[in-house]
Order: sequence, then structure tokens, then C-alpha cells
Amino acid sequence: MLFQDVRIAASAYELPGQVVTSAELEERLAPTYRRLGLSSGRLELMTGIRERRFWPQETRPSQAAAAAGETALQASGLDRAQIGSLIHASVCRDYLEPATASLVHHRLGLREECMAWDLSNACLGFVNAMAAVGAMIERGSIRAALVVAAEDGRPLVEATIEALNARVESAKRDLKLAFASLTIGSGAAAAVLTSSELAPEAPRLIAATSGAATRHHVLCHGDHASGHRGPLMTTDSEAMLHAGNELLERTWARFLAEVGWRVADVDRVVTHQVGVQHRRLVLSTLGIPLERDFPTVETCGNVGSVSLPLTFTRAREAGFLAPGQRVALLGIGSGLQCQILGVEIPA
Repeated sequence: MLFQDVRIAASAYELPGQVVTSAELEERLAPTYRRLGLSSGRLELMTGIRERRFWPQETRPSQAAAAAGETALQASGLDRAQIGSLIHASVCRDYLEPATASLVHHRLGLREECMAWDLSNACLGFVNAMAAVGAMIERGSIRAALVVAAEDGRPLVEATIEALNARVESAKRDLKLAFASLTIGSGAAAAVLTSSELAPEAPRLIAATSGAATRHHVLCHGDHASGHRGPLMTTDSEAMLHAGNELLERTWARFLAEVGWRVADVDRVVTHQVGVQHRRLVLSTLGIPLERDFPTVETCGNVGSVSLPLTFTRAREAGFLAPGQRVALLGIGSGLQCQILGVEIPA
């Protein structure tokens, strides 16, 4: 999917104040580690994640998403009456019904004519939503849209620690399947997309290329868990790493062909942040030097759908993304699903 008339007028993020280190989580996992004969330090060693952040108890996704959305709207300079569509794109949501987008719409005081809906696709939801509203802007259905997401990792991490420690007989495989859950953090992000007329100097969204390898849906399953304070998730992290990397490689080849770029033409990449091992493998496979990527996983953890837009915004704040650059946003999520967005920053 190619775009001619879509701009990223503004982006924003919110991070919770509570910092939780990997060492703290391992202290709480001491009963499990003792049973398995494991030493502490493996969580940070294997993932590169020193810390992640958690929202205060009882924080609703709509609250955090609306806060990020308000910041993005202010940064865009648009009148909120110009927003024609709002998408809430998180894994986390306030309720099964109604759509969390309805609560965000209300909190932001968006107009009655503004469509509000949820789009959920594991860690890929935000970039999927950008492509969806981009297509609406491209064909002239709307002139501007707001995409928001807010993930709350606390319930999953808490339930995972509780479940592991409660097992009288634990196998190392139990910990291995739960390990990815311990990398999850919290945060919120938002982006305002518009037609070129409304933000002519803003970064231009030029393409969205998708891929799916749904035979691998069995590699990661998460759901509500009875008897625990939150959901539980099982992940075959090693198999996910390699299957996801293979899917990304195939999607990358199609993306380059669609936009007419070579690898050398890509000045910067922004990746979905999972762990340092994942980052190195992805960049090596795609032929991209490490210095072209902007990592955030060490201090934010894996923030699900928020990771990529959070990293994009922080990279812009740091001056890592500069005028005249071509940028590829590399999205991957369980399922398996992949989407790559191409962005050009005007000189």
C-alpha cells in the first residue's frame, strides 16, 4: 500500500513514574529460582532489560491513552474538530465492551462525527492503525485521524510471578514459557495523521507493507486466568524469535521492492522493542547496522503495541531522526503478523 498524501503531524508518549527493575522481579521469584537451582541475573542477561515501568494500580488504559492523545493533539496544532477518526490500538483495554476508543473519545471531547473504534493485533496494533487511517486519508474520506494505545504490563507480570511461585513442582520449561511475560512494561503513545495540506512540513508516510505467518499462532497465547490477579501468557520465545525474523525478512524484501529503496537508502529504522537478542538478529538479517536503530528496550521493556511509536517519538526528540532521512518502522507481533511502514522526513 503506497501513500502520496499522508503526514505524521505529531506523536507523543506517556511513561509511568514507577520503575521496576529486573533484579526486583527476580527477588520476588526467589522461591521458583531456588526450586530450579537458578541464580539471579538471568532476566537482564538474556533480554538486556534493566527496568520497565508500571502504572499506578487501577489505572485504566483509556486514561493513559487519552493523556498521550491530548499531548499529540496539542503538538499537532490542529483543532480537535478536524479529527475524523480515532483508533485505540492496544492489547489492553478498559472493558470487553464498549470499545475503549469510546472512553478516549469522550475524555478528549472529540466531535460526534468522529468515528471511534478499537483495533487490536497484539504488538502490531498501532502500526496497523496508522496504515488503516492512512488509507482513509489517502482516499479523502477524512483529513485527520488520531491513533492511541496504552499498555499496562503490571497485571500480567504480577500474575506470572504468582503462578510460578505457587507451583509445588516447577520445571525449567514452565519458566521458559513464562519468561517473555516478565519483560513486559507499561506506557502509552499517540500519533496524529493528516493530509499533506494540514501538515505540509511533517514526516510523510509513504508505504505500508504487511505479512502474515499464521501457522505460528500457537507460539504465543495469552488469556484471562482464573484464580490469579491478571492474565497469563505462554510464549515459546526461541521459536517466536526465529519464525518472526523469517517473516520480517520476507516482508522486508517486498517492502523494498514496493517503495523502490535499497537497504543502503534506509537511513534509520525504528523497531518493535522485544530484547537485545531480537534486535541484533533482526538488524543483522536485514543488513542494517546497529547504529541506524534507536533502542529503548533496556529501560522501558517490551511495551507491546506502544513500543514502536514510543521509540519513534523518543528518536525524534533525541535528534536521531533528522530532515532528509528515509525511515523504516519495523513492526512484528504474535500471530504471527508483520507490518513495515516507510516514512520520509522532509529536508
